[in-house]
Amino acid sequence: MLKKVLSVGALALTSALIVNAYAQEDTPPTPAELATAATETRQAVFKLLAFNMAPISRMARGAMEFDAELAERNALRIADLAPMIPEVFDVYDTREFDVDTEALPVIWESQPDFAQKATDLRAAAITFAGIASGGDRNTTIAGIRAFGSTCGNCHREYRVD
Repeated sequence: MLKKVLSVGALALTSALIVNAYAQEDTPPTPAELATAATETRQAVFKLLAFNMAPISRMARGAMEFDAELAERNALRIADLAPMIPEVFDVYDTREFDVDTEALPVIWESQPDFAQKATDLRAAAITFAGIASGGDRNTTIAGIRAFGSTCGNCHREYRVD
């Protein structure tokens, strides 16, 4: 129940932020302005996801010193952000607008599957955080591959290459 309340609250907050961006103006936002604001909000969520995933990926490639605490912390942040992915797409359907996006239109035609992929990402992030909390480098690095594949599952179907 709490999860549903938090999800509804996050969706309401996101909608309010998009509309509030134009509240100070004398005229209401146009649909194109709302589409742009919705796209920018979605991109902000993905930038935060990428910011948190980047060090984990660098550790997996050996481009960064292994840090179990950092891996765990960032995985938990990703778990917290994952439910926002479908929520920020629910706010405004931008398919009819010329917005700068890598989101494929099929997202809005496949909302249940798209939402499930975000749920899978959350579960994988939590599982990976648990692995990282053990502090073992080899086990954690092995866990990164499974965790990272949940990102790729969504990208293959719902994101422009």
